[in-house]
Amino acid sequence: MPTDAASRRAWDVAATVVDPEVPVLTIEDLGVLRGVAALPDGGVRVILTPTYSGCPAVDAIRADVTTALAAAGYAPVDVRVTLSPAWTTDWMSDAGREKLAEYGIAPPSGRRAAGPVSVSLGVKCPRCDSLDTREVTRFGSTSCKALYECRACLEPFDYFKVL
Repeated sequence: MPTDAASRRAWDVAATVVDPEVPVLTIEDLGVLRGVAALPDGGVRVILTPTYSGCPAVDAIRADVTTALAAAGYAPVDVRVTLSPAWTTDWMSDAGREKLAEYGIAPPSGRRAAGPVSVSLGVKCPRCDSLDTREVTRFGSTSCKALYECRACLEPFDYFKVL
């Protein structure tokens, strides 16, 4: 979040852009919006970090951010994409995690492991809260999600993987 008022106003505009793959989340909820700086010429520079280096949504997000900021009177709009540091689910907001669960996608459980190995204990079903679930496939509807099945309510659901 920027510290100066002009950049914060531009941040607030950029932060309204939704993720095209999970439209209940904004790019701020996801932690994809990394920086916004108002420039002396009336323009703005935005820094985005996609969830994956090959994320197919990044071009749409870039275009939507440009459109939102241009509509708010910022020109020129410079949207830059950076892969370093790599995006992590730790950057997702608590509100974003709650929105995912309400949308029927299990949010990432826990935080990224500091060491080389993380142990997955269980994924809670976003529909009935049961931990009696199983992974059906490591890759779900997008690369950042896995497909799970709940053995209690028998419903399939996406799980947003911890990265």
